[in-house]
Amino acid sequence: MDKLLIVDDEEAMRRLLRLNLADCYEIIDTGNPEQALAMALQDKPSAILLDLRMPNFSGYELCRTFKSMTFTQLIPIIIISGEVGATTKVLCKELGAAEFFEKPVDYNALRASLAKVLHAAQPDRRHEVRVHLRVMLKLQGTDNNEQPFAEISNTENVSKSGFLCGCTARLKKDSMIEVYLVSGGTKLVGKARVVRSEGSDTPYPRYAFLFVEKEGDWLLQ
Repeated sequence: MDKLLIVDDEEAMRRLLRLNLADCYEIIDTGNPEQALAMALQDKPSAILLDLRMPNFSGYELCRTFKSMTFTQLIPIIIISGEVGATTKVLCKELGAAEFFEKPVDYNALRASLAKVLHAAQPDRRHEVRVHLRVMLKLQGTDNNEQPFAEISNTENVSKSGFLCGCTARLKKDSMIEVYLVSGGTKLVGKARVVRSEGSDTPYPRYAFLFVEKEGDWLLQ
């Protein structure tokens, strides 16, 4: 059963959504926008139903945050709000929301929308949180032509088990490299394997690496 995260500071609204959707979905909910981010990371909902007007942390900010984090950016977000108007709808779409519903909610239309977004083809979601972080690394190994290389590069994002960065050396999938942190000296982190490549037909391709062996401290523990 798909899981929905409802984020709305009005308890009555959360109750109505639960009553109308609980027969088809597992429901988790919160009226606390700050708690919503932690719940999205921990409970891995299939979709998020999000109000716009909430104290301290608006729905706009929360939607932007969800869409900026690699782990949550693929989760469909449906806005349910009392705010109306074309400008509001356009802004929500620009922030990455999949659909917009005005209050009071047409629950038949909401059910149809949920079925549509949940059954649309979605890339596999990440199993770990990835953080957009620029850190200097030294990559060392052997390229596709069996030639040794050593190169300084910067990460684009990192997780507990890997990272994404550019590398001018041509590498095959499953190629192994040594990884060093370059900060206050060069420190060996361990060995990593190429699990994905991007832009292999460009002068500066990017590679996703997964650690297979760690000998030193990494950025995320």
